[in-house]
Amino acid sequence: MTVRDRLRALLDGIVPSGSVLDRTVQSGVWATAIKVSSRFLQILMLIVLARVLAPRQFGLMGIALVSLSATRNFSKIGLKTALIQRRNENVDEYLDTAWCLETGRGVVIFAVLFAAAPLIGGFFDEPNAVPLIRVIGLGPLLFGLRNPGIVYFRKDLEFHKEFVYQVSGGIVQFAVGVGYALISPTVWALVFAYVSADAFKFGLSYVVHDYRPWPSFDVSIARELIDYGKWITASSVLYFLYREGDDAFVGWFLSATALGFYQYAYRIADTPSSEVSEILASVSFPAYSKLQDDPVELRQALLATTRVTGFITIPMAIGIALVAPTFVPVVLGDEWTPMIRVMQLLALYGLFHSITRNFGSVWKALDRPDVIAKLAAVRVACIAALIWPAAARFGIEGVGLVVVGVYAFPMLPLDVYILSKMTEIRPLLFFREWFYPLVGAGVMFVSLRRLRGLMDVTPLVELVVLIPTGIVVYTAAALVLSQVSPWKIENDIRSIAGSLS
Repeated sequence: MTVRDRLRALLDGIVPSGSVLDRTVQSGVWATAIKVSSRFLQILMLIVLARVLAPRQFGLMGIALVSLSATRNFSKIGLKTALIQRRNENVDEYLDTAWCLETGRGVVIFAVLFAAAPLIGGFFDEPNAVPLIRVIGLGPLLFGLRNPGIVYFRKDLEFHKEFVYQVSGGIVQFAVGVGYALISPTVWALVFAYVSADAFKFGLSYVVHDYRPWPSFDVSIARELIDYGKWITASSVLYFLYREGDDAFVGWFLSATALGFYQYAYRIADTPSSEVSEILASVSFPAYSKLQDDPVELRQALLATTRVTGFITIPMAIGIALVAPTFVPVVLGDEWTPMIRVMQLLALYGLFHSITRNFGSVWKALDRPDVIAKLAAVRVACIAALIWPAAARFGIEGVGLVVVGVYAFPMLPLDVYILSKMTEIRPLLFFREWFYPLVGAGVMFVSLRRLRGLMDVTPLVELVVLIPTGIVVYTAAALVLSQVSPWKIENDIRSIAGSLS
């Protein structure tokens, strides 16, 4: 038996089973393992590299990543989403056409980045970014050539296979990034880390799935996929503008060093809460798609997901804001202290971002991806109107304040209102699911502030004490609230445990 056959046998032996709900919960565990493992490796790599690379070098890499993200988002056609949303279980007839579309897109992105790199470098007044942009453009080319059959991992809720695929790439990225930095501590450690992960996952995609694409193109299938994906394209463009447009603005209006601080603060502040919500969103979308004809079950699943998301992500975001002044100098070094305040602001962005991220899964599952694009347009318009004067007055802190403020109002109330109309769930039910974890997180915040005032220890000891203490205090507060209020998070935890047993 070959290595490939052994790997396939291992994966086939741990397939999630049972009802859609049970499979969703079981897949959610695998999705959690994917995100936790991948993000742990990525954050660990960034922490290690922060000790050997200067903020400006991260800023140069940030320019390359913003350029890459812009071309990817402006050309995204939502093929994977369209295939997952299809009611039919077997989508083999779509895969060759989808592969041709993605391959062509990858070639175009690489060519555009290679040709436009000098112009991008000139726009940011950073000629040193030109070779970085050209090399990192290999990523989408390799992505387009991947085996399209891996879409079944998510469509069939087989996240155990997705785990092997994604985490293996994360391990390669970490090993290459850290290994290269130890030999040559330059920005190229970051570049080669990203490209090597894409190259490895390209090869692995043909090991973990039997499908073999062929350059066959069906115009009617392409039209069908693109017709669904046109709103994904629009929302992807707008997503880039409100999610990374602030990065581009900081790099252009301020400096590459300011961009290094801002992007690093964003990654650390937003990652824990947004990654948890992305786990739930990635699992819930195929599950919601299977429940799109059962509105009662869909409503129950949506409220349960909202409740669990708030329970996990709200205390994480508040905790990040609290420990940031200790975390940054202890873990990253004194060189990074200018990012503390914006990191605290962006932790609040992570809170709002996490509790509403699941909404997009519902709109896509109900065949209304246009809602995502339209709401994103409103968000982009609000940010565009405020970001320049805020940055001119307060620097990167002003940019962070705009991002947080726009999400708090008008976007959060608008998101809830539209979703409640589509699903016939009263808006107050959503806010109730968020109110109780906010109370528990508030108890945690006050307790840790008082504890910090009583301690006279080194910053490292303070950090080691605050994090586990916060977990204990919040868990205790949540258990009390679950007993004395309508917020029955304890029942959800037991249900999840039962589905896994």
